Formats: sequence, C-alpha cells, structure tokens
Amino acid sequence: MKQQVLKALANPSHLFYVPYSLAVLNFMVQFVIFIILYTVGIFVIGMENVNDYLNPLYFLISVVIVHMILAHFSKRDPQLGQILVAKIQMIKNKIPRRLTA
Repeated sequence: MKQQVLKALANPSHLFYVPYSLAVLNFMVQFVIFIILYTVGIFVIGMENVNDYLNPLYFLISVVIVHMILAHFSKRDPQLGQILVAKIQMIKNKIPRRLTA
C-alpha cells in the first residue's frame, strides 16, 4: 500500500507531459488574456476589423508554445505543479515571507 502512495506522489498526473494543474492554469491565463485583448480590440479597432488583427489562431499558437515550455521545465522538475500550488496556498493564507522557501 505504501508503494502505491509513494508512486502517486512521485508521479503527479500529467496532461500532455505537463502537470495537470499547470496545464489548466496555462489555458485559463491564456484564455483570459485573449478575451481581454479581444474586447479591448472591439472598442479600439472596431467590430468589423478586430478579426483581422486578433485571430484566434494566435491564441492557440501561444497556448501550444507556452505548453511546450512548461513541458520542458516539468521534465527537469516533476513536482513543479505541486510546488506552485503550495506557494499559492501560502500566499492565500498570508504566511510570513520568512517561512516560505
């Protein structure tokens, strides 16, 4: 039983070679950035010309590129997603800075 628990902790779940939490966070951040740019583009550029400048294909390309970068870093450090989640929890709980690693 202990071996299965250790294996689950040593190998976090992955989504296309990136820890699941980082992959979902990447998509959410990229999507929010795209929505903000698109709505600002509608007001600045105009409704009819916004698709010429802000193509959704650019969004997909940036998601793939950032995902590949995350895959590279998570290959070197497989616990990267868990470290990031722990840091976010420390910030949320307002743990003093001297206690964070």
